[in-house]
Amino acid sequence: MGTALETVAAHAAEFIPRRFFTNGHLQTILGNFLPRTDLLPPAESVLVEVSPATDTQISSQVRCDCHWQPADVRASRPTVIIVHGLEGSSNSQYVIGNSNKLWQRGCNIVRMNMRNCGGTEALTPTLYHSGLSGDVFVVMRHFIDLYDLQSVSLLGYSMGGNLVLKLAGELGHDAPPELHSVIGVSPAVDLGPSADALHAPINRLYEIKFLRALNRRFRRKAALFPRAFDPNLTVGLRSIREFDDRITALYSGFTGADDYYYRAAAARVLDRIAVPTLILNAADDPFLRIMPESRVLIAANPHITFIESKHGGHCAYLATPDLATGYDGYWAEHTLLQYLLAHA
Repeated sequence: MGTALETVAAHAAEFIPRRFFTNGHLQTILGNFLPRTDLLPPAESVLVEVSPATDTQISSQVRCDCHWQPADVRASRPTVIIVHGLEGSSNSQYVIGNSNKLWQRGCNIVRMNMRNCGGTEALTPTLYHSGLSGDVFVVMRHFIDLYDLQSVSLLGYSMGGNLVLKLAGELGHDAPPELHSVIGVSPAVDLGPSADALHAPINRLYEIKFLRALNRRFRRKAALFPRAFDPNLTVGLRSIREFDDRITALYSGFTGADDYYYRAAAARVLDRIAVPTLILNAADDPFLRIMPESRVLIAANPHITFIESKHGGHCAYLATPDLATGYDGYWAEHTLLQYLLAHA
């Protein structure tokens, strides 16, 4: 494993932001919305039941958009489950970019939508939130059992990064042997400080964008399940913290935003991660915060490789493309691909 880590570290040291894109805000805005080349074959959409029905609720399902290698090699090829970030979906640009690179290297791809995301609000009577790491486990277990998969990796961005790291910590040494690596890109492991950073004046445009999307989704849920949700709760919300305090906590079994941020954060279990794990973070991320206490846990865990670049923004990492070699400049996608394949 040491050789693989040295290779990743060497690759990380080569990261140089694209010219005129050293600003973390520019990296964040352009890096997350620039379209990726999509040459994936048509996806097979699979509904996975992540929570069974009860006497009072229907079951909860998530939709996974899958791309499988030929049946005769499928089980032996690395399978990557990709989990998007807040208000993203299986069609988020970073999901498409990673999926194409991994597919071309012979991997099976599972583009997982969190509950309600990707137009799936009708498939669950619940909301989605940062603590539902169990959903990722059910999806992983479903496909391992279905195809006898031998090598699985979990890849999460931002909120999805928190989910996969939280799951790895919760599993600890009991992680299934098929789980070969876990990767978090700009993972929101410290939810409270990151939510508060979003409310800073310089980050208000990001917060407004997220809050409007969350409010729209909640109102769609209320229209689908009028006896379960009160759409009037969105009135007057001014921050993500207020949304989580008034809505997420109320409908997801938390006593308030602080309780939610504590119980749902991967920060609590980083020390228990026992599978090869890569965390990519940019020091100029506008709103993601990894607190000193979490950094201590990361540094003390020999299973975690932590790479923090000076620049890169949030989930962006735009480097200079090299058309002669076919390098598209999406540094994080190439870095995690190298790490993932080294452990597959």
